[in-house]
Amino acid sequence: MTVRVVIVDDQALVRAGFRMVLGSQPDLEVVGEAIDGADALRVLARTEADVVVMDIRMPTMDGVEATRRLCAERPADGPRVLVLTTFDTEADAFAALQAGASGFLLKNVPPEELLAAIRVVAQGDSVVAPSITRRLLDRFAGQLGAAPSADPRLAQLTEREREVLLLVAQGLSNAEIAARVHVAEATVKTHVGRILAKLQLRDRVQAVVLAYESGLVTPGG
Repeated sequence: MTVRVVIVDDQALVRAGFRMVLGSQPDLEVVGEAIDGADALRVLARTEADVVVMDIRMPTMDGVEATRRLCAERPADGPRVLVLTTFDTEADAFAALQAGASGFLLKNVPPEELLAAIRVVAQGDSVVAPSITRRLLDRFAGQLGAAPSADPRLAQLTEREREVLLLVAQGLSNAEIAARVHVAEATVKTHVGRILAKLQLRDRVQAVVLAYESGLVTPGG
């Protein structure tokens, strides 16, 4: 199955480089390009895509705002966003993930890592390790956004699903959660899938963000 990709970056040379790297892969196809966030929304309104490779700092509309609007307008069937930036700041990563991005990478990653990340994101997973996500949230959850408030969607979860969500938010992998609650890893994967479906979330990164925003987990907790 071919993964359809839209590249969003205000530098033509960067877009050309990404297009060349992606074009060398038989399972990846660049179906569009955009020069900023506003242009990206226009392109994606008329172009079917699976993954958007999004820069953060661009004129007119930055990548975080474009990601937020894209995920709000097309939460279920829309493309997943992989944010790439030259700025190695945790604040940028937090903002991108909070906006709905499924991954965060620096532009200086080796081409093979970029290609692997696009494939992972296209499959519905995240390229940000849970432990890294937790460090980001521990540092910035108390500084960015509104104070934690209960999310009514959490009431849909069973006691076991709530327990699994808590462990996901604490940075544990599926294997580690399985060992902690004494079930098979496949069972944990099933629980995580049901949690994402009930909470209407794209991936476990968004589940971690929700856990912090709702106060289920607190920074440092």
